[in-house]
Amino acid sequence: MRQNPFGEGQARGGRRGFGFSPRLLILVAFIAYGAYYYFSNRSTDPLTGETVLIDKGISPQDEKALGLQAYQEILAQESPVDPDSQISRQVREIAQRLIVKIPEVEDALAAEHGMKAQHIEDSFDWDVTVLQSDQANAFCLPGGKMAVYTGLVPVAQNADAMAIVMGHEITHALLRHGAQRMTEQKLAQLGQMAGAMSGMDQQQLQMAMAVYGYGRSLPYARKQESQADEMGLMLAAAACYNPEEAIPLWERMGQASGGQAPPEFSSTHPSSATRIQNLRALMPKAQEYRKRFCTGGGAVGAR
Repeated sequence: MRQNPFGEGQARGGRRGFGFSPRLLILVAFIAYGAYYYFSNRSTDPLTGETVLIDKGISPQDEKALGLQAYQEILAQESPVDPDSQISRQVREIAQRLIVKIPEVEDALAAEHGMKAQHIEDSFDWDVTVLQSDQANAFCLPGGKMAVYTGLVPVAQNADAMAIVMGHEITHALLRHGAQRMTEQKLAQLGQMAGAMSGMDQQQLQMAMAVYGYGRSLPYARKQESQADEMGLMLAAAACYNPEEAIPLWERMGQASGGQAPPEFSSTHPSSATRIQNLRALMPKAQEYRKRFCTGGGAVGAR
């Protein structure tokens, strides 16, 4: 008897159909939705000219509410410095000088890309607090709530360097980096669910997320830091602070880390060396902003 050259899978009098795995259908659905989510939530940031991913369901007002909640929680846990102390008054003065220059700097940056600034800062309720801590750090939350840790003072050493750090933090809020991070997290969660539905085990999921982290998430975060470095430098220069102080500032920041900073490829921040290199390249532009906007404008905004 002759054998079936195509094997024994074909039954007499009929053919076996080709079905689809439910897991495969679910995976395809997740991929399709992820692609739709990605492309439908992209826009161009007028201040950087870059394509950004911000969920259209996250409004600046939503960010502002989240920022206020986080700020209140931080103040309840930390130790605010007396608002009448010298350091508190100095920090408020720096914040005021930076805030008053935001509209001009935003308009200038947007014009470089042939666009108009959105001026989301118009709805911000600015506030700045100095917190007692050894951390050499500062932050500005969406909505304009700011804090400077006392540990930053000996590293900054002067008002110019402090203004550069604070300008950097303010820029994170102006560029809506928080909303971008939330959107990226949602995209990553979609990827995790798709992987789980496709039958990946825990180890495979971890490997996939590691690839995503090193290939997308961490570079994206470093790019945000570089954007904040650039706009923050322009903001400090426009507010009549010396942008040249950015270089020794980041040299001191590198020394303060004591060599404990992770390698750049595995960090959310560029290395101090990379930052210094980028800031040196930006210095002519910063000096031009200083000549153009440093007019000794008034101070408004921060309480």
